[in-house]
Amino acid sequence: MVLLMALPPATALVAILFFTRIGFRDDIDAALHTVRFLFKFLVVVPLVVVTLGALFRCTGPIMVFGWWAKLLPLPLLLLCAGAAAELLVVPSTNWTTFLIGSNAVNCMTLIPLLASGPLVIFIAALKKGAPARPGLSGAMAGLAAGSIAAVFYASNCFDDSPLFVVTWYPLAILTVVSVGYFAGERYLQW
Repeated sequence: MVLLMALPPATALVAILFFTRIGFRDDIDAALHTVRFLFKFLVVVPLVVVTLGALFRCTGPIMVFGWWAKLLPLPLLLLCAGAAAELLVVPSTNWTTFLIGSNAVNCMTLIPLLASGPLVIFIAALKKGAPARPGLSGAMAGLAAGSIAAVFYASNCFDDSPLFVVTWYPLAILTVVSVGYFAGERYLQW
């Protein structure tokens, strides 16, 4: 229940930071009509839903992810399928360009930056419970925070190739997961 109450302020914090400091990409209207741009949301929105479902299972002394654990890999598998499709349709001479893109630094900084507030809110909410595995609970909080941040960042990022997304988005989110793990180990012990 505490995590459910933490979700609106965590998301609002990301939204406020995003809309006041970052904003949509300049060509958002045109991007909305492209498959690659929309595909990013086909991956990150389900990731948020599945991750939050798993995070809500981390609050008590008994951690049972249930079917949420089975759903966790699905967004990554979908992303890998998109990257494989990209490899089939894009000439191999362009693979490196699509993979590196032009926003890797922005991705690696903005997703963790946007996720920092929600991570603090989720850790504080988990502290009110009795997580069975503090590190794992913190990591799940990081995954949820990073996923929420990725949804917002995706609307700013000019690199729409699944090759870019499969490389840089997980790395940026993994940074938040790592911080969440260590925060959980430090602050969620009981």
